[in-house]
Amino acid sequence: GRSVVLKNVPAVTMQGMKFPGAPQGLKIACGENPKLYYGRRGSAPNSRQGELAMFRAAFSAAEDYLERSRGDRPGKGGGPRGQRNLELETLGGVLTGDIRVHAHCYRADDMAMMLGLAREFGFRIAAFHHATEAYKIPAMLREAGTCAAVWPDWWGFKMEAQDAIRENAAFVEAAGGCAMMHSDSPQIGQRLTIEAAKAAGAGRRAGLALPPETIIRWVTSNPAQAMGLGNRIGTLAPGYNADLVLWSGDPFSIYSHADRVYIDGALVYDRANPAYRPRSDFEIGRAETAR
Repeated sequence: GRSVVLKNVPAVTMQGMKFPGAPQGLKIACGENPKLYYGRRGSAPNSRQGELAMFRAAFSAAEDYLERSRGDRPGKGGGPRGQRNLELETLGGVLTGDIRVHAHCYRADDMAMMLGLAREFGFRIAAFHHATEAYKIPAMLREAGTCAAVWPDWWGFKMEAQDAIRENAAFVEAAGGCAMMHSDSPQIGQRLTIEAAKAAGAGRRAGLALPPETIIRWVTSNPAQAMGLGNRIGTLAPGYNADLVLWSGDPFSIYSHADRVYIDGALVYDRANPAYRPRSDFEIGRAETAR
């Protein structure tokens, strides 16, 4: 499967929310999740060594698929008799740079392993998600051009997520790397400015007093860069999409509200105007039936 980039605009279908021309993404995983999920079912991989072996085999097969498909007429694949293989087509898109890779990893050694895989096959990992030990390898991440999408204070729920620190994002930033906030929670995901403030506060207490114009990049231009859209969104400048939020105060304050939201220059939310409030089409039919 592939990921798509969406804009938070009203639409009945996901296709109506797609960001025009945005690169697609591929989410891959290393560490405990894949080996436990498949290992419990008696299939591979059931070890970290097995994960790497299967990644290498898959990307090697994708290389062969690309080689066979070169020169074929449009729409033909590199499988037997020109058949398409959708899995290898996706991995081939990674190798050609058309599809961006986002990797679920916690430990520093797992991230280093995945960066080695990327070097071997000539692709780049756009971001590590979770990356609780990114602070151990900030130079390695910087040199690879790979971002770390982290939490400020959420870990300890499994063994590979134990060795985390609150200063994670600040240390990655101080080393010249690309840090950003993220969340698996739909509630926290709506308040990433507060998550950034917590992470910055931890950095300040450790002696890294990062300025607000740096911290705001953790929820704006750095995520845009990871999605391959750093030249279109995430920055307030001529030539960029007019996607912006007007706050009632400091965006890093728990007392501030989003007063207005503009997407592509159009007003989509106004806290003072009920006509510009988000509405859901969820359970419309049930609500009508209940009347």
